[in-house]
Amino acid sequence: MKIEHIALNVEDPAAMAKWHCENLGMNIASTNGIAWFLADDEGHTILEIYNNPDNPVPDYASMNPLVLHLAFVSEDINADRGRLLEAGCTSCGEPTKGPNGDAFAMLRDPWGLALQLVNRSKPLV
Repeated sequence: MKIEHIALNVEDPAAMAKWHCENLGMNIASTNGIAWFLADDEGHTILEIYNNPDNPVPDYASMNPLVLHLAFVSEDINADRGRLLEAGCTSCGEPTKGPNGDAFAMLRDPWGLALQLVNRSKPLV
């Protein structure tokens, strides 16, 4: 089986979709005005963001970022981190390096959703 998309219930999907497109290189693959399907820059991964008022929106900002985060490949973590902080992200600490040389930085987007920037010594895919 192949994963089609991952979905997140959020407060303001239109604004979040716009910000993610402008700042993370996502593209709107489809929308019906209720749900926005965002594709990564290669069109292989789809994130659905929507608002279902009948169900609570998780308090993403209060979650430990290791519980749920979106990870983005970054060629220059420090530059991307600085750019995203200027665009409204907040920091979840300083960038780190793993023992195998992988580099990471954790941020939160303006809605509190955790974003991880990653530069792996050997790409996962």
